[in-house]
Amino acid sequence: MGSEGAAVLRVGAELPPLQIPVTRTLIVAGAIASRDYQDVHHDAELARQKGSPDVFMNILTTNGLVGRYITDHFGPAAVLRKVAIRLGAPNYPGDTMVLTGRIEEVDGDTATVRVVGANGSGRHVTGTVTVTVPAGDAS
Repeated sequence: MGSEGAAVLRVGAELPPLQIPVTRTLIVAGAIASRDYQDVHHDAELARQKGSPDVFMNILTTNGLVGRYITDHFGPAAVLRKVAIRLGAPNYPGDTMVLTGRIEEVDGDTATVRVVGANGSGRHVTGTVTVTVPAGDAS
């Protein structure tokens, strides 16, 4: 299980927050790993020419970080069934994104978790994740 011990599949249970330092390296590496070669994710000068103050994180990197947040909490046997997210305020180098979550629904060994990721500018990501935690892995 995650660092907080056994995960609880109970409506209303809060997941511990996860702070993620947003570095230039994280932004660029995430874009390259997801084959997103849009210049606004790796070239600060071109990003500024397009009206952004700097490079910013792409949705695929954000999606991966949301998935990591859930599996870090529920453990390696957890299976992500559905991830539905929406982006808001950009994540720029130097930001810290804080992910929080709350279990909204439980059906047997499957839970729907509401996730919010905020930075100093506001909410970067909001959405829900449906995760299955095999029996014996949640308490």
